Amino acid sequence: MIILIAPENDISNEIEILDTLFKEGLEYYHLRKPNKSKEEYLQYLSQIDTAFHSKIVLHYYHELIHEFNLKGIHFQEQKRRDVLEIGADYLSNFNLKGKTISSSFHEPKELESCKIKFDYNLLSPVFSSISKQGYQGRGFDVNHIDKPIIGMGGVNKETIPKVLDLGYNGIGVLGGVWNAKNPIESFKGIRDQYKVAKG
Repeated sequence: MIILIAPENDISNEIEILDTLFKEGLEYYHLRKPNKSKEEYLQYLSQIDTAFHSKIVLHYYHELIHEFNLKGIHFQEQKRRDVLEIGADYLSNFNLKGKTISSSFHEPKELESCKIKFDYNLLSPVFSSISKQGYQGRGFDVNHIDKPIIGMGGVNKETIPKVLDLGYNGIGVLGGVWNAKNPIESFKGIRDQYKVAKG
């Protein structure tokens, strides 16, 4: 399982690159644009071929999930604490049958003790971040945690085997693709290396 996180700020030809990445096998695209308004989210999603909407997971404006028939919704750490851990009423506002629900964590113990069952959990930083300067990797080993966990932070072609050795069920990528000179070729290299590493 490979998850690609959106670049925080738009980059040149982003929608065209994204379209190609979907064609190259991208199944999980986490749309995380903290500086965009709901209207800007609508504009962004409207530019993406409807054939690929079912591969997009929303970090913000969860209510758009049905308007575009998206893949699922994601809870960043603070949002999970604010709305889910005090009761699940928030989720009753959505018909999430057939949709994914996921969340971000930064401490393995918190992930392990979380009572909410997510389809998958993002844990970071495994290695030092490519996209965030000074975000030091902590090499979390999760072999002992019986939950689907995706390793994020510093993931690129070279670090994939180690991520899997540490017990992760998949990888999350941001800087390893978007900070590359050629995001499409970088994604293809990561995709191919992941297949090899998974055996």
